[in-house]
Amino acid sequence: MGFFYLLVLVMFSWSCFFLTTNGLLSYQTQLLLQIRKHLEYPPELQILENYNGDLCNLSETSHVMISCQDNFVTEIKIRGDKLANISGFNGYAIPGKTLSETFSIDSLVTTLTRLTSLRVLSLVSLGIWGPLPDKIHRLYSLELLDLSSNFMFGSIPPQISRMVKLQTLTFDGNYFNDTIPDTLDSLSNLTVLSLRGNRLKGQFPSSICRISSLTDIALCHNKLSGKLPDLSALTHLRVLDVRENQFDSKLPVMPQGLVTVLLAKNLFSGDIPAQFGLLSHLQHLDLSSNHLSGTPPSALFDLPSISYLNLASNVLSGSFPEHLTCSSKLGFVDISSNKFAGDLPSCLDDKSDKRVVKYGGNCLSTDGQQQHQGSFCKEAYPRRSGRRLALLVAVIVVSVLFLMFLAFGIIILFRRCRPRRTFETHIRQKAVQDNPTTGVSPEVLANARFISEVVKLGTQGVAPVCRLFSMEELEEATNNFDSSMFMGEGSTGKLYKGRLENGTYVAIRSLTLLKKHSIQNLKVKLDFLSKIHHPHLVGLLGHCVDGGVLDDSGANKAFLVYDYVPNGNYHMHLSETCPEKVLQWSDRLAILIDVAKAVHFLHTGVIPGVYNNRLKTNNILLDEHRIAKLSDYGMSIIMEENDKLEAKGAGLKSSQRKNLEDDVYNFGFILLESLVGPIVSGKGETFLLNEMASFGSQDGRQRIVDPTVLTTSSQESLSIVVSITGKCICPEPSSRPSFADVLWNLQYAAQVQAAADADQKSDSTS
Repeated sequence: MGFFYLLVLVMFSWSCFFLTTNGLLSYQTQLLLQIRKHLEYPPELQILENYNGDLCNLSETSHVMISCQDNFVTEIKIRGDKLANISGFNGYAIPGKTLSETFSIDSLVTTLTRLTSLRVLSLVSLGIWGPLPDKIHRLYSLELLDLSSNFMFGSIPPQISRMVKLQTLTFDGNYFNDTIPDTLDSLSNLTVLSLRGNRLKGQFPSSICRISSLTDIALCHNKLSGKLPDLSALTHLRVLDVRENQFDSKLPVMPQGLVTVLLAKNLFSGDIPAQFGLLSHLQHLDLSSNHLSGTPPSALFDLPSISYLNLASNVLSGSFPEHLTCSSKLGFVDISSNKFAGDLPSCLDDKSDKRVVKYGGNCLSTDGQQQHQGSFCKEAYPRRSGRRLALLVAVIVVSVLFLMFLAFGIIILFRRCRPRRTFETHIRQKAVQDNPTTGVSPEVLANARFISEVVKLGTQGVAPVCRLFSMEELEEATNNFDSSMFMGEGSTGKLYKGRLENGTYVAIRSLTLLKKHSIQNLKVKLDFLSKIHHPHLVGLLGHCVDGGVLDDSGANKAFLVYDYVPNGNYHMHLSETCPEKVLQWSDRLAILIDVAKAVHFLHTGVIPGVYNNRLKTNNILLDEHRIAKLSDYGMSIIMEENDKLEAKGAGLKSSQRKNLEDDVYNFGFILLESLVGPIVSGKGETFLLNEMASFGSQDGRQRIVDPTVLTTSSQESLSIVVSITGKCICPEPSSRPSFADVLWNLQYAAQVQAAADADQKSDSTS
């Protein structure tokens, strides 16, 4: 009998457990469905419409992710398509952009707080609007809160400082227009604070300087002002981005571990502190468009990790040391629009192919890039005694009064003598103002975007002129296009090697023009491409486009003249079988990083951006030092379909976005070929995508990865590249990374590999 009662007790306990579990699941499910209702049934949550299973087992997509632990919802990530880029948002619902007028952000937050185990909450681009309620702090278990790209305004609730488990707080791209709470130092676990692109005002909260765990601070594109405080106590800080605010103090002391410092477009003044020259981990420093003065520390140019240094558009002065040293990693320097004088150090010579240097708008003793006269960079008002200064002021005041009376008399006399003529002139001027584009052809206006803001392309002042070659020059350079000079043929035309009259070797590509009337349009675009300069791009030297050269079908031909790169392409080197010529893993990473830098520059360093760059291993050329240079970039600007797109006025931004994704996707296959070798090229994308699954296991890697890669790579470095490769060739475009992310991962993989190589070398010598 005792055994019977024991059995009944066990069965009753199990039934209670299952009832409790099912009850919890049902309650959590109801909360999720309620959240879907609050968000007004976004299409991203359409999957919940007829779903009868356990929502905790819902398949993750690029837009929705729900995770559970012990039958409690712990993570919710939803990304919509309602981008918050409305300049005229005034706090009320906007049809098609925000959620409706009946939406209640208070009710949404109330429902969310009932998910008591929630650790990650990301609601991005969902059209959420209204002031963020104070009760947000009831989500006390949150470790990540991301409400980016919505329409929230007003103040950030001070009560948010009670969410002590928070590690990441991101409110980018909203409309918060009050001050930042000065109580955030209670968030002792916070590592990322990102409030980009709001309308926040007031001063930089001193409480932020006491959050020692912070690694990233991003407050750019706001209206913050006053003093930027001493940040040296933030010993873990790696990224500081406060661009485009109104900070007007001197530059503060910075933490030693900083990697990226972006302070551009503020009102900072005074000297650049010598302490900046001691930031040994610093890679990117942007101090442009401020009021900084004095001479920058020479050590800035020779920091061991520095790759990007922008000091443009300040009032920096003085001369550089004769033997200034630049770091070998320094790839971009901009000291333009300052008041530097004297000689330009050799390491800042823009003729070097190691780095891009912009130094126009100074008073330097150099022939390159337009400079001012020496008087421009001298003090406008030298020191004088008080007596002489008072005398000068008195003379100026008297002179101004005299000129005012004189001008007044001339105006009265002119009006009396020629009233009618003045009236008629005024009418004519107004007519011109009312019709500013009269007589300007639509083609010229359409192409204006290609020649605007040319200073972005690597020069200040006068841009380099695209050379116009004659057909006779090219025929002489190629021995009348002799077959011995033929280098190959691709989708864009035949390629020839040539030797100019001055002995310079060039590569000449022939193009067939698809529209006979587009010659002038093509010249504008080629002039644009010729102004693009980067150490890892094959330079376009000039062209021959005169409409007089015809091919066999009677279509016009054009010839593009490029720098000649002598050492073949990346695909050829991947096919190399000679042991001493085979590219090891570290060599491949260096080439991939070079190409990623070039493409990232084409996307973000040029106005307008250059996309759809025909990325493949055949178009990556290597010079005699195995430095990679990308060829055939910008062909989408020249080809016919681009002309049609512009003529129709189609959505350029959506097109650029698609092309950018295409570049990431195509680069993914370059990464894949770097991993497995060229033996699989030609087997098709489907084969390659299927083979990606093989990277998940050690046996699979042994089977598919190039043996040279396996024997010369560390597992960690290889895994990083395998991971980013999979993301690049993801079938869903919105899930692919940006080129900045790709570049960061490749550089990290290279660092990991370098450390592993150093350890191996140390072990072998010990």
